[in-house]
Amino acid sequence: MRLDINLASQPYEDARQFWLRWGPAMAAMGIVTLVVLSVTVTGWFTARRDRATVAKLHSAIGERDTIRAQAEAFLNQPEHRTTRDESQILNELIVRKSFSWTRVLEDLEKVMPTRVHLVSINPGLDEENQLTLKMVVAGDSRDKAIELAQRMEESKRFSETTITTEHYSPTQSGNDTETFDIEAIYVPETVSASASSSAGTPAAPKAKVEISKRSAP
Repeated sequence: MRLDINLASQPYEDARQFWLRWGPAMAAMGIVTLVVLSVTVTGWFTARRDRATVAKLHSAIGERDTIRAQAEAFLNQPEHRTTRDESQILNELIVRKSFSWTRVLEDLEKVMPTRVHLVSINPGLDEENQLTLKMVVAGDSRDKAIELAQRMEESKRFSETTITTEHYSPTQSGNDTETFDIEAIYVPETVSASASSSAGTPAAPKAKVEISKRSAP
């Protein structure tokens, strides 16, 4: 009977076979680890930069609000109220002079979807002397009213478009089954052009439409 006994202190290992079999897998794992680590570090630096940018913007907004509050407090003093009132009147006259019914109706016609029409419109001024429009439109589809608000918000002539109220009237005459109250800020062409020239190439507007309330008859 023959017995084979290995008397070596360390058994023989075929390292070449090991690396041929597992080397590519280990290399791939190393590459993946490096990629993940790189993405993590890059994301951390990007988030840090974004936080710094947001902090600067908040600081600038706070400084602006402080300056505005100081200016308002200064103008609200009894000795300065006359100047404040006169400046408000002048601002209102300037804004009203830039308002054109023809231009407003043309701008609305460009964004008005099918099966929706204007019932009434009432211009005004808000606390910041911006031209505001309160409109009533009618149609047979709620989606069309939302489309109108989105088109207005995407245009250069309207901003902060809001559908404030909806009225459903199935017995209404004609094809109009719903009416919608819409409020928006109107930006005349002259004001929009001067703002664009002073700020350079403007960023594409983001459509954001608010819908407040719906009521049934």
